[in-house]
Amino acid sequence: MTAVLDRTEQRAPAALRTRQIHAVAACYFVASFAALGLPPYLTAILPGLGDHQARWAGLLYIVPTVFGAIGAPLWGRLADRYGRKRLLLRAQLGLAVSFLLAGWADSLPAFAAALVLQGILGGTFAASNGYLAAALDGQRLSWALTLMQGAARLALVAAPIVVGTLSPWVSPHRQYALLAVLPLAAAVMLAALPEPPRSEDGAPQGPEDTGAGSQTGRGGRGSLRTLYVLEFTFVLATVISYPYLITLVEGRLPGLGSAVSGLLFALPHVCYPLLAKPVHTLVATRPHLGAATGFALVAAALAGHWGAESLPSFVVLRLLLGAGMTLGLVSLSALAAEACKGRRPGRLFGSLELISKAGAVVAGAVAAVSNDVWGPAAPIVAGSAVAALTALVSTSSLLRWSR
Repeated sequence: MTAVLDRTEQRAPAALRTRQIHAVAACYFVASFAALGLPPYLTAILPGLGDHQARWAGLLYIVPTVFGAIGAPLWGRLADRYGRKRLLLRAQLGLAVSFLLAGWADSLPAFAAALVLQGILGGTFAASNGYLAAALDGQRLSWALTLMQGAARLALVAAPIVVGTLSPWVSPHRQYALLAVLPLAAAVMLAALPEPPRSEDGAPQGPEDTGAGSQTGRGGRGSLRTLYVLEFTFVLATVISYPYLITLVEGRLPGLGSAVSGLLFALPHVCYPLLAKPVHTLVATRPHLGAATGFALVAAALAGHWGAESLPSFVVLRLLLGAGMTLGLVSLSALAAEACKGRRPGRLFGSLELISKAGAVVAGAVAAVSNDVWGPAAPIVAGSAVAALTALVSTSSLLRWSR
C-alpha cells in the first residue's frame, strides 16, 4: 500500500504525506468500532431497556443510517465553507458524544435519541473522504479512498468479534460508553494534521457549482450521475444479501455452528484488504470497466447462493463475491477521484454518502419484504438481479463509448 502512494507522491500536488493518509484511515477504523460492532447486538441490548422481545431492533438498526444520510450533504457543504479538518474533528467528537449518551441511556426513547444523534452528528466516512480529496488528486486520491474502504471492511469484520469478546465483562449496552474513547482518540490524532485548502481558495468550480450545462466528459455532470447511480446500485445489490445470509446458511447446512456461519458472512470482506492493491493497479486507469466486471462477479456469486448446498460451494461463492466487491469498491473509489476534479469535495462526498446510505436503507426494506414472502434466499437473488442489470447497462455504455 505504501509503495503505491510513494510512487505517485511526486506527481500529485498534495499537502499530505503517506503516513498522514494512513493516519486518516486509521482514525476512521478506530472510530467505526462502535458504529459497526454494536448494532448486531441490539437484540441483547433492548430487553434491558424495556423492549423484552427486541421488536425495535430492526428499526433502530437503520436509524443512524437514515439520519446520517439526511445530515451528510449539509455537513459536506459546511466543510467546504469552514474547513475540512474542522468538520472532520466535529464528526469524530459528535460520534463520541452520541456513544456516551447511548451507553448511559436508561430507557428505550433515550437510547433511540442517542442513535438519532449518532446519525446526525457522525458522518466520519464522508468527512474523511472530503478531507483527503481536498489535498490529493488523481491515482493518489483514488488509492487513499481505497484505503478508506479497506478500513471500513476491517472494522466490519473485527468490531463484532471484539464486542463479543468483551461481552462477558462489559455488556454491549455499556460498551457504547466504553468505545466512545475511540473517536476521542481519533480526534486527538487528527488535530495534528494540516488543514487542506478550501475550494474557493484554490479548486475551480465544477459544473454543478457554476450552473453550466450538462456535460458527458470526464469531470462533467454525466460522470457524476454515473458515479451516483453505480454507488446506489452497488450498495443495494450487496447490502441486500446481508440480513438473512446466516439464516440461509444454517437452513442449508444444519449443525454448521454460528462461528462458521459468521466466518462465511465475513469472508468477502476479508478479501478486500488482500486484493485491494493489485486490483487498484489494474483498474485505476479504467474504472468503468472495473466497475462493470465487479458487478458481473457480484451477480454470478449471489446467483450461485440459490443452489448452494455444501460448505465448499458456499466458500467458493463467498470468495467470488469478495473479488466482485473488491473490484466494485476500488473502481468506485477511482470514479470518485475523477469526479472530484474541479468540484468542492465536501459537497460531493456528502451527496455520495446520502446516495450510499439511501441504497442501504432500500436494501434493508427490500430484504425484509422479500424474505417474508419468498424466504431467506430471495434477498440474495434480488441482489443478483440488480447487479446483473447494472453490469449489462454498464457494458453497453462502455461499448458505445469505445465506438
